[in-house]
Amino acid sequence: MRSRLTLLGMASLIVISLSNCKKTDNDHRQDAGEGDLSLPALDPALVNQGKDIFRYETFGDETTWTDVLKMNQVIEAAVDPTTALSVGLKVDASALPAAVVTGVQNGSISLTDPQTTLALLQLNAVVGVKGQVSTTTEGTLKLDRVGITCALCHSTVDNSFAPGIGNRLDGYPNRDLDPGFIISLSPSLSATQKAVYASWGKGKYDPRFNHDGLNNPVVIPPAFGLYGLPKAIFTGDGDVQHESVGPVAYWNRYVAVTQMGGHGKFNDTRISFNVDNTGGGADLVTDKLPALQAYQFSLAAPQAPAGSFDATVAARGKILFNNKAQCATCHSGPRFTDVTNGGILHPQSASVATDKDYVNRSATKQWRVTPLKGIWQHAPYFHDGSAATLSAVVDKYNTSKSLGLTTQEKTDLTEYLKSL
Repeated sequence: MRSRLTLLGMASLIVISLSNCKKTDNDHRQDAGEGDLSLPALDPALVNQGKDIFRYETFGDETTWTDVLKMNQVIEAAVDPTTALSVGLKVDASALPAAVVTGVQNGSISLTDPQTTLALLQLNAVVGVKGQVSTTTEGTLKLDRVGITCALCHSTVDNSFAPGIGNRLDGYPNRDLDPGFIISLSPSLSATQKAVYASWGKGKYDPRFNHDGLNNPVVIPPAFGLYGLPKAIFTGDGDVQHESVGPVAYWNRYVAVTQMGGHGKFNDTRISFNVDNTGGGADLVTDKLPALQAYQFSLAAPQAPAGSFDATVAARGKILFNNKAQCATCHSGPRFTDVTNGGILHPQSASVATDKDYVNRSATKQWRVTPLKGIWQHAPYFHDGSAATLSAVVDKYNTSKSLGLTTQEKTDLTEYLKSL
């Protein structure tokens, strides 16, 4: 009898032990956003070099913006600071001498005179725009050449001096920028081309229009929080298989050569796109790609500002995110994207955005799950900007995925997204 009791006791202990093992495994399962990708440290010297490239390097694209589009003439004749700010251009307050700051504050420096814009370009103070300015015999400024840099679309300012004027925030998408309208001002374009560019609106750009002739712009994406992602952009076109320097370098090369008009080469047989902008001269893009990518890798996603969300409500939202709302099914891992799990991509039907056609213009014909850290910063959402707020994002998923979230649960989930 004693022996039987002993055996029963041992069996009970084994059952309890196995049960505890299972419970422990579940308890230690990582929620989305947790964990570490164990990435190597970046070279500080390379990062600093990349910072200058990101902010000031045109890759020789003055050939496009001056010789072809003649934007130097447009700016010199009609773009005063007030106009520039109205189309989303930003001014780096740290580049302004004290005398200029005082002049702007007391009104002695006009913000409705294009000459002031040229003076700002001379100071290298217009974010993402680089001008070569000279002085005429009459003493007026003349914009001889103008080009653009990565910072034009992928930097903004903190508005610490005035709206549109402040300290640089590199990596932040400039959703105030109206790049299509700016391009449409070129006297070199036809009326039809001007209409297409002007139709894009603020915060949007079509990086494939000049390749396939379709008009389907996407929101300007952030350039922060990219380190550790094996595939770049909405559709995951960029990877080391198609750009040895790295996934972000693929897109940097694509944009520098095919969009900015820089002197370099881009080739991707998947989309039958082969461009050589060197004109038989030097390649001004390739040797800058490692440093440029390193700087972008160094830009961490910004933390949500203190007081911008309710921590108690967000805590409930986190549970929903990882369970009932099914968000963590795809927005998983340390970066809230399953692309870190072997480069996973998803079919066209996976998107809940209004526009589902853009993916067909890409090399992969698939979607990369967007990393969510810093998502509070860059409304509107989805590649097409079809959700104006994070609340609208939750509504879209709740409806399209039949999640059955209550009004309170949707509020909780939205608050969690605001905290990321």
